[in-house]
Amino acid sequence: MTNIELHAPVAADLDGDLASLRGDCARMAPHWAVPDRITARPVSPSLIHGVTVPPASARLLDAMSEYGD
Repeated sequence: MTNIELHAPVAADLDGDLASLRGDCARMAPHWAVPDRITARPVSPSLIHGVTVPPASARLLDAMSEYGD
């Protein structure tokens, strides 16, 4: 088994501000892999079945006001 050691170049600032969050993101960005292209294929409505919504969720959605009220 390989023992992988990770070392952070800068200590994490858990109580930081937006600037420190942006700095953290900038340091992580080079490690994120971005696919060349994502192609979504349409799904036939006949293949979508068996979706159930719990009654509590249905009541919650029913009680929400419409957008713009």
